[in-house]
Amino acid sequence: MVRPSEIKNILKLHKLRITSGRLDVLEFFLRENRTLSFRDLEDEFTDSDRVTLYRTLSAFTDNGLLHKIPDDSGFATYGLCHETCDSEDHKHDHMHFKCNECGTIECLEQNIPPVKIPGYQVTEANLILKGICKTCVA
Repeated sequence: MVRPSEIKNILKLHKLRITSGRLDVLEFFLRENRTLSFRDLEDEFTDSDRVTLYRTLSAFTDNGLLHKIPDDSGFATYGLCHETCDSEDHKHDHMHFKCNECGTIECLEQNIPPVKIPGYQVTEANLILKGICKTCVA
């Protein structure tokens, strides 16, 4: 369990204003320790305004606290960034895994190898592997 003072420090490090909503959302990401969708946030924070939740996700993404994971379902999920990310250097060239059974998306600790395509300048790479996760296999 992460203490409230640690959550406040994380927000400060990412140059984010400390509000009760931001504290709650960040604590939820830390507690769940997995990628979360906007729908997950809506389910958890039923009394919160949708616009406020969207703005919180946007602020967290813009300031290097979360990264957005594109998904073929049309709904993005969000994962916590590594300690090295900030608003200036926010790059996530690691792989993600989506379970065909439960739909969970996980950040994998494996980086995507650099891709060089003649005539193109690659600025970002996203790779989603699909299969059955460890939990569903068991």
